[in-house]
Amino acid sequence: MDSSPGSGAPKMPTPSGAHESNKNGASASPGASERRPNEDLESDQQAPSGPVSKRRRMQESQQNRKRGRTPPSVFSRRDRSRSPLNASSRDGPSRRSRSPLQPRSPPADDAPKRKRPGGGARMGIVDRETMRRRQEDRDRQEMEDAQRMSRDRGVSDVVRQHYNAVPERGREWRKTESKIKGLRSFNNWVKSTLIQKFSPDEEFGAARDNDTKDWADDSMGPPPTEDKRLLVLDLGCGKGGDLGKWQLAPQKVELYVGLDPANISIEQARDRYASMRSGRGQRGRRPSAPLFHGEFQTKDCFGESLGDVRIIQQVGFDANVGPGGSMMASRWGGGGFDVITSMFAIHYAFESEEKTRQMLSNVAGCLKKGGRFIGVCPNSDVITSRVSEFHEQRRGREAAKPAQSEGPEDGEVEEEEKCEWGNDIYRVRFPGVTPENGVFRPPFGWRYTYFMREAVEEVPEYVVPWEAFRALTEDYNLELQYRKPFLDIWEDEKNDRELGPLSERMGVRDRATGALAMTEEEKEAASFYHAFCFYKV
Repeated sequence: MDSSPGSGAPKMPTPSGAHESNKNGASASPGASERRPNEDLESDQQAPSGPVSKRRRMQESQQNRKRGRTPPSVFSRRDRSRSPLNASSRDGPSRRSRSPLQPRSPPADDAPKRKRPGGGARMGIVDRETMRRRQEDRDRQEMEDAQRMSRDRGVSDVVRQHYNAVPERGREWRKTESKIKGLRSFNNWVKSTLIQKFSPDEEFGAARDNDTKDWADDSMGPPPTEDKRLLVLDLGCGKGGDLGKWQLAPQKVELYVGLDPANISIEQARDRYASMRSGRGQRGRRPSAPLFHGEFQTKDCFGESLGDVRIIQQVGFDANVGPGGSMMASRWGGGGFDVITSMFAIHYAFESEEKTRQMLSNVAGCLKKGGRFIGVCPNSDVITSRVSEFHEQRRGREAAKPAQSEGPEDGEVEEEEKCEWGNDIYRVRFPGVTPENGVFRPPFGWRYTYFMREAVEEVPEYVVPWEAFRALTEDYNLELQYRKPFLDIWEDEKNDRELGPLSERMGVRDRATGALAMTEEEKEAASFYHAFCFYKV
């Protein structure tokens, strides 16, 4: 770099070899000898006489940088390659030595090929087709999930919709116009018999049987049994048809809680209870005794725990009952209800073992020690007998067929026989395969449809294999105390001093002859059921 006067830098001596070259005209280019005097002259003209300011030095530095005389910076390679100011420098001869390495850019033959025209559109079509298939897969998966949820929920929706659609016809219609009024009266009498026999606790029952008042003389003893009132929980209360039966229970009821999955049925039960409480009953008479307190709520009693129901929480619920519960809870725990009843309902729980155990967990969790679990359900002994008889007759018909009997023609499908029985009043039909010996194993999921004239329209139900059910109840500290078919109950209790006259008042017995006021078809329909009672131990 040249020094200018006043710049403060010493002037470098010119090598002698350079002067000799200029003089002799050897090795130095003519342009170099012509540029050098001009540059010195230009520097002499621009050199100031006094000290150079910082601003002046910056201007000189910028001018020298434009001439290309400034030493390259650390970013000079990047600047030369990218800056448009250095585009002209790339055109001239390069002062840098060429690298011996091969260039890094790929040869022209290896360059990536461009897609053919229309390739993007074809990829779009493929993507749309893939998206369509994925959407179909998602829809199919959602449908399968919905079907699985429907299977898990079972028949609860069908049962709820059916009973919501059954109209409330009233007592007078059932007594006069019903085609099955004898069967209706008999079923109600059986339920009243269970309530009369098993709803009172042991102390009340003993005092009633002894017909003594000795306990009243002991002022320090327990309160009179007549003052002890019952707490009752009804699983599957329906439209509240048993409210009047509980009002006539031998031991008075303090609280009645009715649960049912059918919301319209619960509303009708509330209306019936309100009519009884206000004295606007069917007969227009006010109850002879004050009516108990009633609570009604829509609830799936078999598929869900009852521990979240507010009134049950207040009365008492033990969530530790059954297998896996603590020993202390099994020995000392328990709920707060004296009686749990489930009339014509527990067969819906036998869709699966999970529902059956949930039902038993609810029963045992709500019952106190010594509490009673009463109810009625289809008799598995009758179902077993009917199924075995059906298969025996089928085997006889197949054996009687000639060996050369013609099979179905092409295109025809031979319809498989289904196990079913009944009459004009009721009908039971199994849509699937049934065990030839009539023993239902495993004991869950054996579905059939049930029809009862004026009451049930082909509603799906499940077989309750009794011995399997009784074995399960032992896991929940429930001990079987009573089990009898309907017609056997009539034979045993028709001459009872209380239940006999009750059958006459309810229209079950003919007052003139004393015979059961039912047709043979109604008796056959009644024989399909049995009653039971378990004690919480």
